[in-house]
Amino acid sequence: MSRPTRYEPDDPREWLNRAHSNIATAQAIRDADDIYLEDVCFHAQQAAEKAIKAVLVSRGVDFPKTHDIAKLLTLVGDVGVTVPEDIAAAAGLTDYAVLTRYPAHGEPVTDEDCATAIALAHRVVEWGAVLIQPSG
Repeated sequence: MSRPTRYEPDDPREWLNRAHSNIATAQAIRDADDIYLEDVCFHAQQAAEKAIKAVLVSRGVDFPKTHDIAKLLTLVGDVGVTVPEDIAAAAGLTDYAVLTRYPAHGEPVTDEDCATAIALAHRVVEWGAVLIQPSG
C-alpha cells in the first residue's frame, strides 16, 4: 500500500488528494456497525468541498473558509467554468458539514441518503480531477 504523494497547500493536486482521501474514508467506514451514517456523509461532503476548492486553487481563485458548496460553486462559475446540474446538486451535501455532525433532534440519515451522498461526492471529485488536469 502506498500513500498519496503530498504537495504544497497551494497545489490543486493536494486538495484533490484530500478529496480522494475523504471519499475513500466514507466508503471504508460505510458499513461499520459503530459508525453513524451522518459521519459517513460528513466525509462525502468534505470530499466534494475539497474537490471544488481544488478547482478554485487551479484557477487562482481565493475562497472563504466555508463549507457552503453552493457558494463555492458560484465562485467556480464566476471564473467561467461551467457547473453541470449534477455537480450543482452537491450543494445539498452542505448540511452534512455542520448540521448532522452533532447530536440533534432531526431524522437520522438513511442508507439511501448515505449512498446518494457518496455517489454525488464521487461525481464531484471526478469532475474536479478532470478540471485540474493540465491541458495539452
